[in-house]
Amino acid sequence: MIEYIQSILLIVAAFFMIIAAVGLVTVNKNTKNLVYARIHIVGLFDIACIIAMIGLGQYLLAGIYLILAPFIAHAIANAYWKKEDRENNMDLMTVEEEVDENHPFIHPKAKMQALESENSEKLKVDERFSVTTLEIDEGE
Repeated sequence: MIEYIQSILLIVAAFFMIIAAVGLVTVNKNTKNLVYARIHIVGLFDIACIIAMIGLGQYLLAGIYLILAPFIAHAIANAYWKKEDRENNMDLMTVEEEVDENHPFIHPKAKMQALESENSEKLKVDERFSVTTLEIDEGE
């Protein structure tokens, strides 16, 4: 009976791996946030490997993999975000060199600093005004 359960678990794991492999191969290379899409697909590989390890009786290894795999995926995504993801990371969108003014994601650093200083002037607090609250009685 245990052999049948192990066989079923290995077949399910193989099915998940085939689905993930097809998804990884067919993902469009021009997709926005391609790295994140690939990490998401690889998560299916992780689940398949955990199921396969349980099917093979490697419970401790499956538990360790279950705990470590999300941390590793997060570390990869975070490293990409911090160093290369100019499309989504606001800190990386500013550049020193000349760029096209019409580019939707990359802006000259001087332009960004001018916008920030303009916004900070609008947010200055006027000392002459104060905020008060008015209590309203529901019975009135």
